[in-house]
Amino acid sequence: MGLGNYINQSMSRWMEGDGPENTVVISSRVRLARNLADIPFPGAATAKQLEDVRQRVKAWWEKHKLAPLGEVRFLSMGELSAARRLALVDKHLISPALAHQQYGAVLLNQDESVSIMVNEEDHLRIQALLPGLQLDKAWELANQADDALAAGCEFAWNHQRGYLTTCPTNVGTGMRASVMLHLPGLAWSNQLAQVLGTAGKVGVVARGLYGEGSEAQGNVYQISNQITLGPSETEVYRGLDRVASEIIRHELDARQTLLQQQPQALEDQVWRAYGLLANARIISSDEALELLSALRLGIDLGLIEGVDPGILNVLLVFSRPGYLQQIFDRDLDADERDISRAQLIREIINKDNQGGVK
Repeated sequence: MGLGNYINQSMSRWMEGDGPENTVVISSRVRLARNLADIPFPGAATAKQLEDVRQRVKAWWEKHKLAPLGEVRFLSMGELSAARRLALVDKHLISPALAHQQYGAVLLNQDESVSIMVNEEDHLRIQALLPGLQLDKAWELANQADDALAAGCEFAWNHQRGYLTTCPTNVGTGMRASVMLHLPGLAWSNQLAQVLGTAGKVGVVARGLYGEGSEAQGNVYQISNQITLGPSETEVYRGLDRVASEIIRHELDARQTLLQQQPQALEDQVWRAYGLLANARIISSDEALELLSALRLGIDLGLIEGVDPGILNVLLVFSRPGYLQQIFDRDLDADERDISRAQLIREIINKDNQGGVK
């Protein structure tokens, strides 16, 4: 299979980059934490109880197929190779913790806009993930999946506290909404700390590329709600939508200021990134993401033409260790990954070879 066909067939819906505000917003996600009422939460459950949860969810899927979501696959972690599990993490479809959970599983719909993790921190983690700023539609998808599962499962619930979850910070709605943002303008103009700090004052937390505990790479940040107890689900995602819209405004203003005040320096940095990515023979993951961030900024500002603006979204996934090993169909050590990553990026960037200054 050619590289282009492989990538097209392996794309998740959020990677397509065609959503609203897509020059800044990479994806929108809504996640719901749920636990079965009659089984201890995963941290306290026995191996037998965890396996019981997995089998119950599998039996429900086999009987009902979660009709609102279309065709759905059931994948058990124990039946997947290490590379396949890592690839699912790379695509943000499962968490790193689930990848190592012997009794874990995931349900995926056809375009991978919905994933339902089984036996992660909670018995069920229902996730909807879409391109651009689409928190409202992500909520609709997650709610459909939640309703379908609730028809066959009794969830742990308290009339005062709402849904009961392993982590107290998720009690209530059990909902985490998040938006993945590309913020090179704010980073390069040294405004990032101030803007994200302001967001923190209204109950929004900023994290790195892979959420809690991860570092920012390639000027990509996730912002999410901190409060789950009290506000309704609609209030949660609408509040985050307002904060995201304000950050987008600041980012776009910062980009234009850089373009007006430092045009030569900006253009030089963008084209240096293009040159390195198009020609490098060895490149680390961190360096690749920093250079891809600069290249995407140049594309969005019209400084570079002929390169697909979705390149950042695609290579956020396909340049990662799990997918590199799937693409090249073999285990790769660290040095081999750096060589293979450079080869992959060269092929993708140079496939049209039509870049030019506007």
